[in-house]
Amino acid sequence: MNTLEAIFSRHSYRGRFKDTPVPREDLVTIMEMGLAAPSGCNKQTVSLIAVDDEELLKKLHSVIVPDVAQSAPAMICVLSQNIIAYRDRCFALQDYGAAIENMLIAMTDMGYSSCWYEGHITDRDRICDKMAAILGVPDDYELVCMLPVGIAEEPIVKPVKKDFDERAWFNGFGKKQ
Repeated sequence: MNTLEAIFSRHSYRGRFKDTPVPREDLVTIMEMGLAAPSGCNKQTVSLIAVDDEELLKKLHSVIVPDVAQSAPAMICVLSQNIIAYRDRCFALQDYGAAIENMLIAMTDMGYSSCWYEGHITDRDRICDKMAAILGVPDDYELVCMLPVGIAEEPIVKPVKKDFDERAWFNGFGKKQ
């Protein structure tokens, strides 16, 4: 699969995963792709924790309410640090967004499925803080996202996207090619 095919093939998957373990070397590759993402002023605000230990996965899932992706054999937790990059600006949000997308594309290319779970764990109930405590994450890092990693057990449903002309233009808003 080439890069463009991986981008067009990637879709969020919220179904059950096969119980096939994700090899450690695949998790390393996926995380390397995330860490290769651009970073505002090269502050490298993103860190990652891969979880493939069954008991640790159970502990994490015990605090995710309602639970999602509980059948995934692995998970990557995305950590972010608020580091000032330029003047008074911090680009941590952009940094971790780029890292997550790189990892999602890499997973698709490697035959895995995933879903970007951010709001579900960072909402008012702060599931992310409970997960961070289980993982021993220091206070100056924030757990901002979890990505289940596994092979989809069910068919992946491609979402309907708006037409190109409804969302992309040339030389001004709403202008046709």
